[in-house]
Amino acid sequence: MTTVQDLRRVDDEAFRRLLDRNAIWKRMVKAGDRLPLMPLLEVDLGPIHLDRLLHTGPLVLVFIRYAGSADCEALLRSYSEKLEPALTDLGAHLVAVSTQEPGRLADLKHRDDLRMLVASDPRHVLIDALNIGFGSPGADKPLGTGRSVLPFATVVVADRSGRVRFVDVRPNWLSPLPPAPIIDVVNSLVTGRSRR
Repeated sequence: MTTVQDLRRVDDEAFRRLLDRNAIWKRMVKAGDRLPLMPLLEVDLGPIHLDRLLHTGPLVLVFIRYAGSADCEALLRSYSEKLEPALTDLGAHLVAVSTQEPGRLADLKHRDDLRMLVASDPRHVLIDALNIGFGSPGADKPLGTGRSVLPFATVVVADRSGRVRFVDVRPNWLSPLPPAPIIDVVNSLVTGRSRR
């Protein structure tokens, strides 16, 4: 069984081997899957429905641990500055998702003036449906939900039909996916051109 300590010690290649050994990798969301259309709680808007967002453009979901995680907060600031404007220009939506309770995420969104939607999946329903969650003893305290499930560092891109077109899963948030590959994927969905 994979433990949190295992995940903290591994690099990307070792992470992939660890997932393969535990048969986790085969169950995780992958390109070609249908995006589960679960509602999330956006910290300012309340319930949001992914299918409604898809009516107006592609969807990029970035999964983070919680407000208070320095790595996750840095990622969101970077994505808000560099990724969100490019996605908006392409008619796409960027949603940051955490299992943390909405009030704590709202503090982060407002403090850092994040331009993206910031949503809570407090019962980790979407995270479970994508098979990207793992138990992390002690996470219930910062999450504030009485639960201890965190998502792997994951980016999921879905086209307007709800088909997943791109997935990036990493062992931790220390080396996040840069904005450029995400923009490239979304641009190819919008323009109909294949990625190189």
